[in-house]
This record gives sequence, structure tokens and C-alpha cells, in this order.
Amino acid sequence: MTKSHRMKALAAVAVLGVGAVAVGCGSSSDTESSGKVGELKVGVLVPLTGDLSPFGGPNEKAAKLAGDTVNAAATKAGVDLKITEFVQDSKTDPQGAQEGAEKLISSDKVNVLAGPMASSETIPVAENISVTAGVPLISPSATNPDITKLDDSGLVFRTPPSDALQGKVLAQVISDAIGADKTVNIGARNDPYGNALAGVFEEAWKAGGGTIGAKVVYNPAAASLDSEAGKLAAGNPDAWVVIDFPDSWQKMGPALARTGKWSPAKTWTVDGLKSNDLPEKAGVKVTEGMQGTVATSADAPAGEAFDDLWTAQVKDPRQTYDAQMFDAVVLYALAAARAGSTNGADIAAKLTEVSGAPGTKYTFENLDAALKAAAAGEDIDYEGASGPIDFDANGDPASASYGLWSYKDGKLVESDKVFPVAGS
Repeated sequence: MTKSHRMKALAAVAVLGVGAVAVGCGSSSDTESSGKVGELKVGVLVPLTGDLSPFGGPNEKAAKLAGDTVNAAATKAGVDLKITEFVQDSKTDPQGAQEGAEKLISSDKVNVLAGPMASSETIPVAENISVTAGVPLISPSATNPDITKLDDSGLVFRTPPSDALQGKVLAQVISDAIGADKTVNIGARNDPYGNALAGVFEEAWKAGGGTIGAKVVYNPAAASLDSEAGKLAAGNPDAWVVIDFPDSWQKMGPALARTGKWSPAKTWTVDGLKSNDLPEKAGVKVTEGMQGTVATSADAPAGEAFDDLWTAQVKDPRQTYDAQMFDAVVLYALAAARAGSTNGADIAAKLTEVSGAPGTKYTFENLDAALKAAAAGEDIDYEGASGPIDFDANGDPASASYGLWSYKDGKLVESDKVFPVAGS
């Protein structure tokens, strides 16, 4: 969808209203906001159960931290805006995510959605629930490239970059480590996340002169993965690439270890298996030495400050994509202040404006000034805790940075290497 088409679609949604499912009401925005927004109801849709459950709780806390930060800043700035959050468990399941979204929109009357997290949840929620209802959706972690092309009426955004980038970064990182002409076996969970990321990596690896020895796509819910593990471990490759989630890795990892032919120290992966407690839950035997890539906030202007805020307020260990969830909620508040409205289409129409140039740069550290400026109709450019963001015409970040991580001595270790890349 081009930028002009996206804006036309947003205008159409604003004119038509909410559609099949009711959402909170708000006045349409003009060039300048009145500063009076009122209660902004945010639906937080996260996987408290299922394969991504290790990420759900911390992301719920990140959303609450953002809401508390916004409310304190709005009070200080004298802006009439208050965030109220409602939470539903997406269950790391497409049907469960749709049911959760339906409850948030129909029963709780939320104005916007923060989440869901998995690509396999985000796509059906957008296509079947939120777009029809006129409710914006920002995912903090859905990275499937197909989300870029959704016919979403300009209502779907994400704070992490597309895996169209991560697959290429992963190929380059492995090439640098073992050589470009080596053989790699690929294992991937059979869902939009696994299939897309494995496909991008395979294409990039072959383009660089490498060989794919075996590619095994598996059902993470299968009772046993021994057969699939045997195929994945075969052939004595130079390395493995595995795309999975923490809960299902507790099944696939041991199955690979039982083959006696596989080594985690020769295995590369990505964001889905980056979890503080995976060595404890899955076992050091199936995690030690594993390495991966992940979108990082290490070079974000407010990255260190967010780490300090999290430590002071949440106290629990941080988790993958918590900063991206925090930014999603903050961006909704800034867009609502800029629009002077809680109407979904009004807010969506301002998200690109408040997330990028032109405008004065702000971080969450001076969020009161950012809200005041947005409410006064001034151009602002929010620099997120997760990075610059700068939504493009498709609702994707216009740029991103990736970092490296590994499991060593039974613990998650972050590398200080950062790889900035242009948007997809």
C-alpha cells in the first residue's frame, strides 16, 4: 500500500465510523488538537499461555509501565489524557488471539490494540477483527514480511522490523562466523513466523554462495518430534539454523540431542528463542553455545534510560520486545494527543506523524513536553526506547538495528555488536 493509498484508506475509515464492532468514540482531529482527549482505552493482547508465554507476562508489564509513564507525564503537562488498560490472553494461538481481540473491542470497548505478539496471531486478528472494527493495532513483535502487504486500511503497525531484514542479517552473521560457502541445515516451526524467516534466510544464504543441506518444517504441537529431529540432524552440516519458540523448543531441543549428531554450539537462531529462562526450562544440554540475532535497542537514544526505568519500576528481568511494547503504548498516547481524539482512525492517521521527522525529537524521558507539544499541534518525532521507529507508509519501522546474543554457562549473554540496517 502506498502512502497516498494508506492515507485515503484512513480517511475512509474515519468517515465510515467503526464498522461491525463498536469502539470508543472521539472527535475527528483538525490541524491542531485541543489537548482534550479523555480516557484512552488500550487493549493489551499478549500470550500469557502457549509457546510464547515467557514473553507475555513481561510484555504485559511493559504496557502497564508505559501507561503509568504516560499518565504521570500527561498530569504534569496539563494534557487531558488518561490511559486505561485491559488485558486478554492471546494463548499463542490464532483462534485464541481473535477471541481475545473480540472481547477487548466488543466488551471492553478499547480504542486501540497493543499486540498480539506472534505473526500467526496478528495476521488473522487484523484481517478478521480489528480492521473491520476500525481499531488500530500495533504489534510489538510480529515480524512476518507479509504484514507489510496487509490490506489493512492503514490500521496495522509494528514497532519491530520485518524479518525480511532479520533473515538477511542472520545469513551475513553466520557467513562471517563460518564462511559463506558452508552447508547449513534449517529447521522451522510450521507457522507464518517460522516459514517466512526460514525462507528469507535460505534465499540470502544461497545468494551468498552457501548450501542448504536439509530443510525440515515441523508442527510444534506434534506429540513427538523425534522423526523431524532425525532429519534435521542428518548430513553433518557446518551449522544449523532453527526457528522456534521457547515452549516448543523444550520438545525439539531434547529430540535433537537424542540423535547424537547435533550440537547447540553449532546452532544459530533468532529472536523467538531469546529468553532469560530458556536454559533452565529446556536444559543447558540443548541451549549451551546457541547464538542468535534480535532487534536491539542498544543504540537507541533512550535505550539505557529505559533499562534503568525497568529496573527501578518493574524489577523483574527484562525480556525480548518489552521496549517495543512500551513504545507501542506511548505512541498511541502521542497520536491521540496530536489528534485530540480517541477515535481509532484519528489516532492511526497521526501515528506516522508523531513517530518520525519532521519535528522536535523527544524520548519518554521528556514525555510531558512531547504530549504538550503534540496537543498544541506541533510536529514531534518520538525516539523510542526500542529505537527511532519512524513508521513508513506501510506501518513498518523505516530503520532498525540488530544485535547478537548467546547462551553461555547456562545464562543469556548479550553481545555489544550492533548491526544497523535500512527498512524493508
